[in-house]
Amino acid sequence: MASLGRLSSKDAVLLLCDMQEKFRPNIFQFNNIVSNAARLLQASRVLGIPPIVTEQYPKGLGPTVPELGAADLKTYAKTSFTMMIDEVSKELEALGNPKQAILCGIEAHACIACTAFDLLEKGMEVHIVADAVSARSQTDRLFALSRLKQSGAFLTTTEAVLLQLVQDAKHPKFKEIQKLMLHPSPDTGLLAFFSSM
Repeated sequence: MASLGRLSSKDAVLLLCDMQEKFRPNIFQFNNIVSNAARLLQASRVLGIPPIVTEQYPKGLGPTVPELGAADLKTYAKTSFTMMIDEVSKELEALGNPKQAILCGIEAHACIACTAFDLLEKGMEVHIVADAVSARSQTDRLFALSRLKQSGAFLTTTEAVLLQLVQDAKHPKFKEIQKLMLHPSPDTGLLAFFSSM
């Protein structure tokens, strides 16, 4: 039976890909993408979901932006277009090989796509948070999301992830998660994607 893609905080990892200073002026909707990713990171801390942060060639592209809220986390430097470098693979093993990956960051058609393909090949369920993923070009972003959906990744949104992870207003951490949803996610230009589906 095909997987429904129901998220579970017990078996997930949050992957935060390459949200770095030098990308800031060039990435479509950068501030909103990082803001949504920051909410996911806050939720991961509340729910005990381990986060993994990468940086693409930080010497040239700078550090992870401070507003992500990841300053206390170890970052994995890379040059490849996948997050799945040896150190990250070892980290996943140390975490007991989670079955689900919640993936956000940049760029959709490069590092997000390559990471998703590698995770899918490993047999992991991949949840791409569409309003926390972008690229320099909206065309590349939307086609990448379409391509990743064809490959078997689940497309979702920040708020949908938050709600799926708690599942019930009686969840002991629901009030803390609810605070992260006081303001709806900003429009990041995804409606064009749905009009083409």
